[in-house]
Amino acid sequence: MFPYFPLKADTFSMAMGTQALENGRLIEIDADHYAPEIQLKRALLADDQNHYLHAPQETLPAQWEVVELLLEQLARDYPHYFSLTKNGKQVTWHNSLLQEVTTFEMGQATSLPYAPLDWLGRQVQEDLLLLRADTTQGIPLVAGQLCFPNAWCLEEKLGKSFLAIHQEVPLFAEHIGRSSYLLLERLKVGRPAWRLNWAIKNIPRLNLTPRYAHEVAQAQRELTSDTIGARCLLRVERQALIRLPRTQGILFTIHTYQEPIATIAQNGQQARTLLGVLQTTPPEVLQYKGIAPFAPMLIDYLLDQL
Repeated sequence: MFPYFPLKADTFSMAMGTQALENGRLIEIDADHYAPEIQLKRALLADDQNHYLHAPQETLPAQWEVVELLLEQLARDYPHYFSLTKNGKQVTWHNSLLQEVTTFEMGQATSLPYAPLDWLGRQVQEDLLLLRADTTQGIPLVAGQLCFPNAWCLEEKLGKSFLAIHQEVPLFAEHIGRSSYLLLERLKVGRPAWRLNWAIKNIPRLNLTPRYAHEVAQAQRELTSDTIGARCLLRVERQALIRLPRTQGILFTIHTYQEPIATIAQNGQQARTLLGVLQTTPPEVLQYKGIAPFAPMLIDYLLDQL
């Protein structure tokens, strides 16, 4: 079952939609897709690690803090999948989903086969990004493992401030830029937040770095009124944020879910809501999201389903 439908009203709204993460669950395990998505991550990293990972030495304290935080949460939230045993600084991690056991020394980088953030990212479906709590530089992106991006890559965003990262997003600066930045600036330890972001894609590829833009363009040329419902997918990102207590950095997690529009359209209310949003989304936003080339065909499809 598709866990999230991100649209609350049948008209477009440029809003953050951020709320408190009451259950504190930064990581979600989607067991039905866990194994293939982890395999895909590992294959991407094996093929071109530098494209999907940036974990510089100076961020190691924050990386280790993230490892400690997320392993404890995973063992607490999913005890049927994971267990964590500690003996001083020595840690043993059992991942029953992958049938793997890893023993390492917390804080000792050489005890893991990969950088801490990289190793952790190979255990979860989420992309993991680290922002440095430096307001003089606008809270920059300093590290990350990003395997399932939606039309961006680490290389083009690393080192940029939060606002600079989003400067190309239409309506962002004038509507939610300041409030988004203030949310990061004022994020409190122990009070994580989350939101949903959405897009519609004409290709099921999770890894949509810009190097695959030609595949997206080809898929667009192949769309027809008969195939658009099955081929286009609602792509939803569950994004979570937490302030790290020791380094004061911010961990940003992204779990990507996808569902064919044909399946979404089986729910009449969701179909009407999506239709209304598409009909009222500004052209520049449709263009930015990559929906503009097939928006008229998609609107006609949804009208036919109602």
